[in-house]
Amino acid sequence: MKRKIVAAAALAATLLGAAACGSNDDDSPTTSASGPVDGKGKTIKVWLMVDAQSAWKGVVDDASKRFTDATGAQVNVEYQQWANHLTKLDATLAGSDVPDVIELGNTEFPKYVFSQAFAAINPADYENSGTWLQGLKGACDFEGQTYCVPYYAGARVLIYRTDLFKKAGIADAPKTYDEFLADADKLQAAQKSDAKFGAMYMPGQYWYAAMSWVKASGGEIAKQDGDKWAGQLSQPASITGLQKWVDMVKKYSKADPTKNENDQAGIFAQGQSGMFYGNAWEQGAAEQVKKDPNDPNSPLVDTKVKGKLAAAPMPDVPSFLGGSNLGVAAKSQNKELAAQWIKYFTDSTSMTGLIKANALPNATALLDKAATDNPTIAPAALAAKSSWFTPSAEKWADVEKGNILQTMLTDILTGKKSVADGAKWADDQINTTLNES
Repeated sequence: MKRKIVAAAALAATLLGAAACGSNDDDSPTTSASGPVDGKGKTIKVWLMVDAQSAWKGVVDDASKRFTDATGAQVNVEYQQWANHLTKLDATLAGSDVPDVIELGNTEFPKYVFSQAFAAINPADYENSGTWLQGLKGACDFEGQTYCVPYYAGARVLIYRTDLFKKAGIADAPKTYDEFLADADKLQAAQKSDAKFGAMYMPGQYWYAAMSWVKASGGEIAKQDGDKWAGQLSQPASITGLQKWVDMVKKYSKADPTKNENDQAGIFAQGQSGMFYGNAWEQGAAEQVKKDPNDPNSPLVDTKVKGKLAAAPMPDVPSFLGGSNLGVAAKSQNKELAAQWIKYFTDSTSMTGLIKANALPNATALLDKAATDNPTIAPAALAAKSSWFTPSAEKWADVEKGNILQTMLTDILTGKKSVADGAKWADDQINTTLNES
């Protein structure tokens, strides 16, 4: 569910004169959602992505009704398409008729927080804020303040072939990382006659996965040191995590070290791997693929793994979460009403509705309920209990755009660089990119 961050070319300039609560100063005021606001005669505009319209419009309508009953204000929800929403948002923010509430993907939020597009909020005003998923909340935090509210999430899980597990004498999904490695050994031994088989499909440039291994070992990608950022991949804990990931990939994966994970479900569907690490929805994507991949209206057809897959949390490895957050526009003329609407739309009542619609709720306190109430999302719910987010640096998007982590991983896997040398090179590139004025 990760969406590419697109920089707003003129956004910073157009918002410098925004209201004070759009400022990133530590002492800037927050927008309150603590009590009822008299909104009679007013209408707030809410921008949500089309997922809400197609999958849980009832949740949207219920939250809006409860909001209207409490405040008297009306709600105009406009559903946006992912393909052009940032371009449309940039143009809208440059004017005066801005939405009051805006949904963005969690990886899209930081750029707009730094550009002062959102008002600060008080997390204490929102239900379950004490256990918000870190993989969502991390995108909202800047210089001691919070600029958005976690909405919903999706987590990466271990997806595996139940038929091959049975053939290899494996009864259940692994519960520890050592069990995962032992199962991979059993899978490869059971398929040793197939030279093209790999127990684990892991593309070489799958940096979300590699960095999850780094996080599992206590490592970091980068951290802030005063006014500067410092790459941390060459630190001992990060090296340990990178080495574990590299060792696993070299021993068990036949995936291309120069490829990313974008088409991994389709490749796994060809039947030459026992496991892969992907978003929960990729299980379905592997079981059925489009007859014509180039035709968006092409019918789905069964694959070699249809009905043979199951999912479980990747043991001892935290998940990078995809998902969305909600923010109050700094230029909104109805900030407190906007904050109130978000409060209703992210409370436990709304989260229960999202769980029924196969989305993960926004807080760890609700994940057990999600796993119990909806077995379909149980593996992802359990995986989401331990999550992480990219460094909250203003220029992090430039690190991704520059393919720094992808290049490092390919160089290591192809033998161009050692793990230590690759990590040192990546740190140097990260330092230059994040600290560039």
